[in-house]
Amino acid sequence: MSHPSLSLGIEEEYQVIDPETRDLRSHVETELLEQGKRQLRERVKAELHQSVVEVGTGICKNITEARADLLELRQSMVGLARQNGLRLAAASTHPFADWKSQKIYPDPRYDAIVEDMQSVARSNLIFGLHVHVGIEDRETAIHIMNAARYFVPHILTLSTNSPFWLGINTGLKSYRCKVFDKFPRTNIPDYFSSYSEYENMIKLLIQTNCIDNAKKIWWDIRPHPNFPTLEFRVMDLPMRLDETIAIAALIQATVAKLYKLYSQNQGFRLYRRMLIMENKWRAARYGLDGKLIDFGKRIEVPIRDLIYEYLHLIDDVVDELGSRKEINYIHRILEHGSGADRQLRVFRETGDLKKVVDYIIEETEAGL
Repeated sequence: MSHPSLSLGIEEEYQVIDPETRDLRSHVETELLEQGKRQLRERVKAELHQSVVEVGTGICKNITEARADLLELRQSMVGLARQNGLRLAAASTHPFADWKSQKIYPDPRYDAIVEDMQSVARSNLIFGLHVHVGIEDRETAIHIMNAARYFVPHILTLSTNSPFWLGINTGLKSYRCKVFDKFPRTNIPDYFSSYSEYENMIKLLIQTNCIDNAKKIWWDIRPHPNFPTLEFRVMDLPMRLDETIAIAALIQATVAKLYKLYSQNQGFRLYRRMLIMENKWRAARYGLDGKLIDFGKRIEVPIRDLIYEYLHLIDDVVDELGSRKEINYIHRILEHGSGADRQLRVFRETGDLKKVVDYIIEETEAGL
């Protein structure tokens, strides 16, 4: 069993904002995407809706490289947006935009998704963060995924950044999760005894015309269909670059720790999807203010206490990965709140969702 590379790849999806109205704006009316592609090539992509711009880093050896790559992407796209009289905002839902007035990006792949899923696809006006960790052996990737599912709700709480939808305070810290729930083949996967069991499931879905390829499996964590990576997809998109990097470092350290246990024949206890889904609901609803269930002890525990336990669990791999500084930023998130907590704070103080958008834009550009 060869040691996985634990390389990193990070994808962020930004909102394109009209600075006058603070509403979302379709970028096809501007040259934003074309200019981005000329400057950054395949690291910039369109998404289903025209008011979304996606960026993705290259394959990064460590968190330092990932940070430098993502910093360049954010700086470049924020700069291009400004040149086109627009702004970029990093949050997983827009506080008041209406999906019904958003244009779909003209592309056969997106046309097929809309044709297949109709309003479920059209209303999917959400913005995510995806983190890939390199695990070259597929069998190893499945076993790491089985164990890592337990931590998916914990990771979600740190990233929560979508409390508003269609102009209302939803009462959830991650409303994005509930919007995406409407898609088929989402949420937490169940566990698989082997990679071949997973492959057979994919083959059955393709054979029966449920999907045409494995990319239509939109779980919160999945073996990537094309790359030798385990992809974490549960997260809301945080506002600050520092938050994204801290969460990516936590994910990489989680995979490293679970691999260490796996290579020593020490398994992490596997829980049924249904139980982990209970924690995911609590994470989406309450974020860092909630309690998750510790299934081993069969009790509810404040999420902040569980995050400290989690940080203690991965501590022995952090220095090997060279990510101590990035992991330490998680303490700052615990102290100041996630993006959702901070958006809600601004709304309580101002009562104005446009001011919330201004705050998101300001935070998106912080430290660039």
